[in-house]
Amino acid sequence: MKRAHKLIIFAGVVLVLFYFMKDAFFNEENYTMPLLKEREDKDLSFRSRTNSPLSDEERRSFKNLVYYEPNMEYRIKAEVEPFPKQDTLLMPLTNGSYEPYMRYGAARFDVQGQPQQLTLYKKLSEEKEQLFVPFTDKTNGFETYGGGRYMDVPFEEGAKTVMLDFNRAYSPFCAYNAEYVCPVPPKDNRLSIPIPAGEKTYEKPE
Repeated sequence: MKRAHKLIIFAGVVLVLFYFMKDAFFNEENYTMPLLKEREDKDLSFRSRTNSPLSDEERRSFKNLVYYEPNMEYRIKAEVEPFPKQDTLLMPLTNGSYEPYMRYGAARFDVQGQPQQLTLYKKLSEEKEQLFVPFTDKTNGFETYGGGRYMDVPFEEGAKTVMLDFNRAYSPFCAYNAEYVCPVPPKDNRLSIPIPAGEKTYEKPE
């Protein structure tokens, strides 16, 4: 009986520890709070004189960017399949010129029960350990910028997976100011479904 009693106490302790560990590591707030802070910081940068793509007049009346609510379903672990030949693509820019990017590989994942694929690019002049994912989806021109959005994806060479966090998808600077030059998402990164996550269309105050 004493042993059974000890086992019950031990099981109770394990359950309590699991509860607190779960709260510490799997709590959605641990993901959402830093994301909201990033969005606040971006709003501050748009109000600043040095980092904002907005004109001085627009910057003075700027309040905030608009986003979808954070949704963990759009933080997706994707399998990485490196291309056998990682060739260079001259990605078209909005002013008609081109910029070289390396076609690193394909990210394969499921959204809404449908298999999807995005090509992962690496900017040749970029030293950061990250990949560039310009993409379009069925929200473009309705709830998000018509020209598509971007993701910067942390990556270590040789990794089998990447985290595609669509909650961090952002509009290019040319969405706010036509004087900026931005990469145009290639055809192979046109998703056939809506991605209601990340940054929405910015509507200039009248």
